[in-house]
Amino acid sequence: MESRGSFSTRLGFILVSAGCAIGLGNVWRFPYITGQYGGAAFVLIYLAFLLLLGLPIMVAEFAVGRASVRSAAKSFDVLEPAGTKWHWYKYGAIAGNLLLMMFYTTVSGWMLYYLYKMASGGLDGLDAAGVGAAFGALLQDPVTMGGYMALVVLLCGGVCYLGVQAGVERITKWMMTCLLLLMVALAVNSVLLPGGGEGLRYYLYPDFGRLQAYGWKEVVFAAMGQAFFTLSIGIGALAIFGSYIGKSKRLTGEAIWVVLLDTFVAIMAGLIIFPACFSYGVDPASGPNLLFVALPNVFLAMPLGRLWGALFFLFMSFASMSTVIAVFENLIVCFFELLRRDRRTIIRWGIPAIILLSLPCVLGFNVWSGFQPFGPGSCVLDLEDFFVSNNLLPLGSLVYLAFCTSRLGWGWDSFIREANTGRGVRFPDGVRFYVTWILPLIVLLIFINGYYALFFSK
Repeated sequence: MESRGSFSTRLGFILVSAGCAIGLGNVWRFPYITGQYGGAAFVLIYLAFLLLLGLPIMVAEFAVGRASVRSAAKSFDVLEPAGTKWHWYKYGAIAGNLLLMMFYTTVSGWMLYYLYKMASGGLDGLDAAGVGAAFGALLQDPVTMGGYMALVVLLCGGVCYLGVQAGVERITKWMMTCLLLLMVALAVNSVLLPGGGEGLRYYLYPDFGRLQAYGWKEVVFAAMGQAFFTLSIGIGALAIFGSYIGKSKRLTGEAIWVVLLDTFVAIMAGLIIFPACFSYGVDPASGPNLLFVALPNVFLAMPLGRLWGALFFLFMSFASMSTVIAVFENLIVCFFELLRRDRRTIIRWGIPAIILLSLPCVLGFNVWSGFQPFGPGSCVLDLEDFFVSNNLLPLGSLVYLAFCTSRLGWGWDSFIREANTGRGVRFPDGVRFYVTWILPLIVLLIFINGYYALFFSK
């Protein structure tokens, strides 16, 4: 039976890990939530929480993965003290990755659909209402939406089928390089648009007075949530890549590179979107519709708009599919370790399984639209996202933090020794109290606030 594989270069590890973190949270949610909460002032708060919350948990995941040389399916079994039950979390981690795939594949399919419609001229001549109607028609068409979802699964599964180095590492490196180049080209084009300077001012010049309209509590929790969820931490999706790397580099420096790339993509997405919105009179606080309704109208009004629109949705496709590939790889290794079957057999079974598991999300917009778990306007996607974002990510992060700091788990000494093995930036031993007590409390508050905002704040 073949081995589980490994990365050939440190760059491959950084780009694939960044590809897992970089996704719709950066290029869809970050711009519209930044617009909703007033621009630059929100960005500053978000960046502070990204370092305070996301970075330590990412180092913990990498450390557990590298020390065990296992995925979340077996890492706790290898490292936990005898007689403890930390390994039970493997089921939560695998469930989180499966649930993420169940709706992420559908939204990634939307990106491919818009790429095709923009490149083929299928949206040419439509006004704002027409673009909105085109998106609504897609949601009502389970065959088309399911076809694009299946195409995403086949493409990403095919990348994994080629192997860790020849497929996941090589193709993700190429995708990430193209993504970064596309972002620069799109940002330059947006900044140079007439009236784009006002968008830059809104995005880059902090005005804390705007935050008062929403209240500091709501803004702070929104920034915490965005910083926490953008990195895909807590379900072992990053720990697997820690298991692929050697001991030559300390893990804090590697995590910083991933956070920097993740943040760069989010910031650049704003540089693309806000100048374009202000140039063409589009409200930057348009919410989730900003990407699929408002922005296509902006591109259609631009000179060479079809080209720029197609490039934008190509970039969006790369961003979303890099996450699908990374999560697919994590699931492959989890089942490889649990079932001891070769990865290609697992992938051949996994592709149809993921397609079937993704169908409820597709059908939730049409055939099953009567199922509204959180009241009018909600759907299956909202329920699946709720389980992942509001439950498994924060609770899983608490597991990793407790495991790495408690004497009943792996323990602080073992964690800090693994994190600081090699050369590079040290994880400071002086933050032990913060990581052991304060950070878990913050994550717990995020978890509680997620329920409060959903069920009691309306």
